[in-house]
Parts: sequence; C-alpha cells; structure tokens
Amino acid sequence: MNLPNQLTVSRFVLTGFFLVALLVRFPFHETAALILFVAASITDYFDGSIARSRKLITNFGILMDPLADKILVCSAFIAFVELKWMPAWMVIVMVARELAITGLRLLAASKNLVLAAEGFGKHKTVSQIVCISAILISMAYPTWGGASRMLFEVPAAYHWIQAVTEASQWAAVVLTLTSGSVYLRRNRAVYLADM
Repeated sequence: MNLPNQLTVSRFVLTGFFLVALLVRFPFHETAALILFVAASITDYFDGSIARSRKLITNFGILMDPLADKILVCSAFIAFVELKWMPAWMVIVMVARELAITGLRLLAASKNLVLAAEGFGKHKTVSQIVCISAILISMAYPTWGGASRMLFEVPAAYHWIQAVTEASQWAAVVLTLTSGSVYLRRNRAVYLADM
C-alpha cells in the first residue's frame, strides 16, 4: 500500500479516535478531539497532494479518499447534534448533500462516466473543516485556563470566537447548498437521461 493510501486509511482510524474523544467525557476531551480532527484534516490534504505529485493515483485512493472525507465530516456534524452544539437542520442539509452527490457519482460510474470535482466542492470542504474546527475551539478553550480567556473573550461582553463559530456554520450551509446545486445542475444529463 503506497503512502497516499496509508494516509487515507489513517483518516478512518483518526475518525474513530476523534469520535471517542468527542463523545467520552474525560479531562480536556474537547481539546483531544480538536487535535485529532486537525490531524485527520491534514491527512486529507497530503494524501491527494502526494498521490498527484508522485503519480501514485490508484483505484483504492479514488474510491476511499472522498469516502474517508465524508465519513470524517459527517461524523463530526452528527456528533455535534448529539451534543447539542449545532442545529439538526443544518446537519441534515450537509449530510443530505453528501448523500445526493455520492449517489450521483455511483450512477455515473455505473454508466462508465467519471464526474470531475468542481471548485465549489473544494470551497465547501474548506468551509466545513473551518466550521468544525471553530466549534471544537469554542468548546475547548474554556478548559485552557486564564490566558485563553484573554485571547478568545475581548472584552468579556463579546466572545468573538462564538461569532466566528456561528458565521462559519452559516457559511458551511450556504456553500454546501450552492455546491450541491451547481454539481447536480452541471451533471443533470446523468440522472435525466432515462426519463
């Protein structure tokens, strides 16, 4: 198994540890979850970058890399609903988009078509990673002590990290809806061909 595929597999493992850290209460568990999520997100960047630069693209990587991304992100959002850190309707929108696009890609594959990624999809992924990271930071920083309060609460009446977290949630929802709509419209010939 080449290095990019090892990084992809490691993302599945890190996702499991991330969920344990997120859902099992122990000292600094939110911080542990944040570190694990950031580590998993970094593997997402490097597996694709290494595969392209070293020409190590494989069928395994083509299938499993986007699947690992979706499992990491959707697991985080679903866990946030369980923890009451995020509204369920926002998560439903984002998970439904991932399921719809995955279904479209499977349909295209059954017709021997490969659907290319598009720019909005990359922006959507970045916005979701920023959103998840912001939520984790907003939940973790109160356990970091006095210095973190000076950094994240300026002044005490205004917690800027909360404003950033809320804005990142809305940005993720808007970009998720936009990217899904654009992708479905551009590839409508795939699912309208048999009507």
